[in-house]
Amino acid sequence: MKKSLIALAVLGASGFAMAQSSVTLYGVADAGVGKIEAGSPAGNDASDKTEFISGSLMNNGNSRIGVRGVEDLGGGLKAGFNFESGLDLDNGNNLGSGGGFWGRAANLWLGGNWGTFKMGRTLNPSFYGTTAWELTGAANYSVVGNTYNFAGSGPRNNSQFSYKTPDFGGLSAEIGYILKPDNGDRAKWDMNVIYANGPIGAGLAVNKVKDGKTNYGLGGKYNFGNFVVAASYSQASVGDLRRRGFSLGGTATFGAFALTLDLTRDTKNELTGDKYTNGLVEAKYALSKRTFVYGAFLRFDDTNNYGIGVRHNF
Repeated sequence: MKKSLIALAVLGASGFAMAQSSVTLYGVADAGVGKIEAGSPAGNDASDKTEFISGSLMNNGNSRIGVRGVEDLGGGLKAGFNFESGLDLDNGNNLGSGGGFWGRAANLWLGGNWGTFKMGRTLNPSFYGTTAWELTGAANYSVVGNTYNFAGSGPRNNSQFSYKTPDFGGLSAEIGYILKPDNGDRAKWDMNVIYANGPIGAGLAVNKVKDGKTNYGLGGKYNFGNFVVAASYSQASVGDLRRRGFSLGGTATFGAFALTLDLTRDTKNELTGDKYTNGLVEAKYALSKRTFVYGAFLRFDDTNNYGIGVRHNF
């Protein structure tokens, strides 16, 4: 009888512990057909042929599978992790953003009412500072993302330590830092300030590598209900060469259908020597809350690119 009571007590305690933690499997499947004349910042090569596309410039997003978990440590403190791997639906191979199997995310965090501290490979503050106002949800074919590369930083950092503040009525900030030995002997800092409350979304992204130029992006959007307008000004650099300009665009929503037009214009472009006006037209139709079809045309630095596909989130 005593052994039975002890066993029940152990099982009860175990069940309580399990109830305080959770692990979630999630992912994205995105594939279609398209033609790509331009390479992309992510390293996708141009083919100039209409073909099956997965993980390309003209997909809405990269297919991926990930696992994330969180444990309630008590007293308002939580611990969590996120591992995420890319998938190429063309052949089933790993599509690593950075070369590793968990190339999209590999990080650990602690959080509470004081904010969140994170360590590892993760989407960086400049990325979040851009997506606070960008119209496509940071699609692969985002004209702002491709022209100014998320304030010149790209979407992810390796070996990053970061702290994000709590939300103060829609206002938050995050700062990330990479130590010198983890970034080719050149320390890097990356930060954002975001305001998201009601119809307004705005974000400032700033980052700098030691001895490099300061990259930045400042943008905002306003939601009128069925119509959203957005504008921004950004500077991205590669070494001592800078690309600088503004964006202006809008999204109109008609039930399950949404149409986006977004334009960028260079005011300075030392990377190519020519100033470009780039543009994106995107159409999406929601089949459900997690699945939509899309078509997009991207005019990028004198190249024409298009894609038609289906995206399913799970």
